[in-house]
Amino acid sequence: MSLLAASAIPDLTKMGELLATDPDIIHERDAETNASPLHYAAQTGSLAAVELLLQHGHPWNEVTFTHKTAAEFALAQGHNHIWDRLLNEGIRVEMLLAILGKGEQDSDTLDLDEETKAKLLPVDASDYLNKKLTYSEDGSKLLDEDGNGVMMGWEAPLMERHAMVIAPAPGKSVLNVGFGLGIIDTYLQERGVAQHTIIEAHPDVYAFMLKQGWDKKPGVKILFGRWQDVVDQLEVYDGIFFDTFGEDYDALKEFHELLPNILAEDGIYSYFNGLSGSNPFFHEVSCAICESDLQDMGIETSIEKIDMGSLGDEVWDGVRRAYWTLPIYNLPTCLFSM
Repeated sequence: MSLLAASAIPDLTKMGELLATDPDIIHERDAETNASPLHYAAQTGSLAAVELLLQHGHPWNEVTFTHKTAAEFALAQGHNHIWDRLLNEGIRVEMLLAILGKGEQDSDTLDLDEETKAKLLPVDASDYLNKKLTYSEDGSKLLDEDGNGVMMGWEAPLMERHAMVIAPAPGKSVLNVGFGLGIIDTYLQERGVAQHTIIEAHPDVYAFMLKQGWDKKPGVKILFGRWQDVVDQLEVYDGIFFDTFGEDYDALKEFHELLPNILAEDGIYSYFNGLSGSNPFFHEVSCAICESDLQDMGIETSIEKIDMGSLGDEVWDGVRRAYWTLPIYNLPTCLFSM
């Protein structure tokens, strides 16, 4: 009997015998689906079988050829306790890797094939600032020269809500990192902010901002450059929003480390929560890690769940890949602990 077959029953005794005889059998995969022993064990709802595999070094984050994790297999069968166990395992492993100096989004820490990495991991934007960006004629898309979506119009309802969160009343001083289509900045202006600082690093977006007259709007201050390079020009703000393109979780965490110095004591912070936005399990792991890291800095996060419905395939016409496919958006509101 194979480990896959034993895990699908599950037969704990046989699983133990197979693993003791040949520890490498943990890497056995279904040839047709790439499902792992953990996928099959999770699907049965047997916590004992899942624990046995994890104890023998089975990766928590393996995916099938259709990019499904073992946790998703469990959830499809109503085994919420298995989802929770694998979620905790993912958080534990990734936080340990972070302590050892490896980022949560580092592709070298994920045992994924190249196609899956392309689907689940952030776009490699190391040369982003040197690439030509294009605004669509209807203003609904901003794409790089490779066809990656930098920002898209479907985000408007989310940006409106983010603006309400960081500027709950008129007269606030706000900072937005990453202009893109200018959606949240437009909503912030409508909310009557008193001081409005925008950081934008890409020359094409900066030129678009000037063409639109953002530099002439009362109370608006544009800082042209990477946020890492304009830190010395930042002040203290009532509300802060972060939404840059192609930066990984390490960059987001680095920005978070600035918050104690630039967010008012009673200020509100939020960010575009696109972490692992095409896989529900990896998204939950990423959100939990981010919340934990913020908590370490004395910042508490509350989540508002927004029903996204179905964006539809037509939204992604002309775009290299969909960077958001989940039905629920977890909108974060972050405040200093009192």
